[in-house]
Formats: sequence, C-alpha cells, structure tokens
Amino acid sequence: MSILVTRPSPAGEELVSRLRTLGLVAWSFPLIEFTPGRELNSLPARLAALTANDMVFALSQHAVSFAHAHLQQQGLRFPGEPHYFAIGRTTALALHTVSGIDVRYPFDREISEVLLQLPELQSVQGKHALILRGNGGREVLAETLAARGAEVEFCECYQRSAKYYDGAEEAMRWHTRGVTTLVVTSGEMMQQLYSLIPPWYRENWLLRCRLVVVSERLAHLARDLGWQDIQVADNADNDALLRALQ
Repeated sequence: MSILVTRPSPAGEELVSRLRTLGLVAWSFPLIEFTPGRELNSLPARLAALTANDMVFALSQHAVSFAHAHLQQQGLRFPGEPHYFAIGRTTALALHTVSGIDVRYPFDREISEVLLQLPELQSVQGKHALILRGNGGREVLAETLAARGAEVEFCECYQRSAKYYDGAEEAMRWHTRGVTTLVVTSGEMMQQLYSLIPPWYRENWLLRCRLVVVSERLAHLARDLGWQDIQVADNADNDALLRALQ
C-alpha cells in the first residue's frame, strides 16, 4: 500500500513522516498553500473592540498562527476579555498555546454543526462574534449565530491558494509509484485533485484508489465524483488519519 497525502504543509509532511516511521510507504503532495489574509491589518482594532460578553471563533490552526504572528509584530496579544471558541481540539490547543487563554471546543467532530451544540452558544442574543478564518469556507457557523441573534463579523486571517502542478506528469508519477490510497481533507482539495488528473488516469487510477476523508460531507462529495472505496476518519487531525490508515 502506497499512500498519497494531499494535506498542506506542515501537517501533510508530519503525517507522511509518522506513516514512514510505521514502515508504510507514503508521499506528500500538498494541493494548497497559505499566505497572509487581506483583513489581518484590521484584527487588532477588532479584537480591542470586544467586551467580556463577546466571542472569538478560530476556525483553523492557520487562522491562529497568522493572527498570532500579526499581533506579535504589533507588540500585542489576544485580549483576555472575550470568550474563545475553536472548531476542534487541535485549533483550540494552538490558540491556548499562543495566548494562555481558556478555549472551548467540541469534543467529537471538528465541524461547525457540532461546535454550535455547545451550551454557551445557545443564547447569544446581542453578543458580538468575531470569526477568524481563511478566504471563503462554509457559512453555517455565521448564519446560525446570526439567526440566534448575534452580531457576526469575519476576519480573513489567511488566504488559501491552489499550488500549480502539471496534471499528466503528476498522474504518471503517482500511478507509477503504485499509490493506492489517497488522503484528502477538504472539498476544495478533492475537486482540485479530480480536475488536475487527466481523464484516462482519473478512470484507471484515481477513482480506483481508496480515499480517506475527514467527514461524511466529503464522503458524499467523493461518491458524487465517482469514488467507491471511501473511509471516513473519526476526526480531522493527523492522529485520527493515522488510525484510519492503519
């Protein structure tokens, strides 16, 4: 079994190195890269405007690291006042590590729907919610908080952009290396991988691979695109992916 990990750096390389330690054949093939977001400059003022009643949501580790780096440059830190929430354990840990602040997060799946079940988020009428995220992404969290009466604003802390590859060249490379398992952690990357690989390789190799994804939503998308052998990891972090791959 040869495994192709499409996670961006550094999480992708970390997973590959852990798989290789276990004696498995694995390769890193990051499909997207990250750069600072267009709204980072407004972050200090937005955070300063929040009160003890308000909420900050971190939707990924990248949002935390870009936000933290920007605040550090300004000689600032995350204010202790508002309540902090994260999409999952990994992001919560990243935020707690750089801020020392207590961060609430859901204990099972790293998705907005589960985060929204936290008791503290049931009555948010009149509160401000600042969501730290990348460009685009799902709107479920913002729409639900707004429907519950919160005033919601986004801060784009980083931008995701597709890395450029020659599809035919890459398809030949991975097919020749005997890749039979693919790890894909977002819908955007799944579409990108599907479009990148030329039709012959798509039919004869890509769609025949076992696909490991991180949510039922992605499994559904994969089935629509034509994959049949799909496994859903029990979470979106590398530990969960490792369990699924073993």
